[in-house]
Amino acid sequence: MAVLQFVVYDILGEASLLIGLLALVGLLIQKKPAEKVIAGTIKTIVGFLIFGIGSSAAQGALNGFQTLFVTAFGLEGVTPISEAITAQAQTLFPMVIALIMVGGFLCNLIIAKLTKFKFIFLTGGHSLFLSALLAIMLKALGLSDVAAILIGSVIHGFAAALYPAIAQKSMRAVTGSDEIAIGHYCTLAYALSGWLGSKVGDPKDSTENINLPGWLSMFKDYIVSVSLSIGIIYYIAAVVAGRAAVEPLAGGTHWLVWPLMQTLTFTGGLYVIITGVRLFLGEIVPAFVGITEKFIPGAKPALDCPVVFPYAPTATVLGFISAYAAGLICMFIMAAMKTTVMIPVAIPFFFIGATAGVFGNARGGWKGCVLGAFVTGVLISVGPAVIYGILTSVGLSGSSFPETDFNLIGIVFNFIGKALGKW
Repeated sequence: MAVLQFVVYDILGEASLLIGLLALVGLLIQKKPAEKVIAGTIKTIVGFLIFGIGSSAAQGALNGFQTLFVTAFGLEGVTPISEAITAQAQTLFPMVIALIMVGGFLCNLIIAKLTKFKFIFLTGGHSLFLSALLAIMLKALGLSDVAAILIGSVIHGFAAALYPAIAQKSMRAVTGSDEIAIGHYCTLAYALSGWLGSKVGDPKDSTENINLPGWLSMFKDYIVSVSLSIGIIYYIAAVVAGRAAVEPLAGGTHWLVWPLMQTLTFTGGLYVIITGVRLFLGEIVPAFVGITEKFIPGAKPALDCPVVFPYAPTATVLGFISAYAAGLICMFIMAAMKTTVMIPVAIPFFFIGATAGVFGNARGGWKGCVLGAFVTGVLISVGPAVIYGILTSVGLSGSSFPETDFNLIGIVFNFIGKALGKW
């Protein structure tokens, strides 16, 4: 009994060790050399631990911003960033998240093997985010860990196989082939962007015939875009709140320097989170990919959104600008309505808005790019607000999921929770 308890709680209960064990098994199945098995396992565990370290730094800065924003405007400001909310959830449900992620991947393989939806979702970061969302939703309903893992794995598997199919028609218009799919959980927005583009414009009027200032390319840099977007909002909140409100939060730091340091700390924390995620996912995903190639012929890889950027570089920048403009408009409307305010952070708006712009451009030229990205900006502003109440019900605050596909799942859970009287 003591040995069983040690294995279940002390080893499998540590999410980093569990993920490392799964990577070890996957590498052994593929008969990798001993040195690669050892290196892959260690990198997986260390990457997961780095993820947690970054979450602590980002959360500290996020809490400071939350307090300042409420003081300045009398509103609740939320930054919808999946990395941040996932990091928070990981501190509450680490084992549930880890097992949903693994179980979801296995269900994805089974569904792809047995059905016509032969899409294998290979964007590890979004698989992790979806696992966190499902863990939050299912635990908020009061389910046990075992029930949450089993149900979450099934939902995860179906989402991984079905969502890429929704945007595949527009994906073919983007790439000119049917060889790859989009593996980014904003497929509802991307499909809608492509459809809207086909209704308002002509793909012959491509954005690639438009020249934009070269300085706009700086928004493609993660550190710069997050720092600028968060920093501007931070300083606006600090100035409006006034010196007297900022100094108690700043401690011994000058009240005008403190927002800068908090901004850079937040950015650094997110960078550490992403570094950790990339490190451990970079090891564990390849451990499973080789298996799919052997046992599921004909399956299409669903890849991360930057895979479409080379097809329309100008659309990526124009899409970001359009989506971010929509986010700012939504922010002011939410503020005027005295509701929870979703702060449009540049990095998710860049990747999601840029991708929506590419999809809209593929079927409707620059008009489709602008309209599709703008509507997407509205969706990723309103959607996080709709599910925010569920997140706070389990003790999470200050952030939310911007992805439209996640928000649809969250809305369904919201109806279920209200019907059951859970919130």
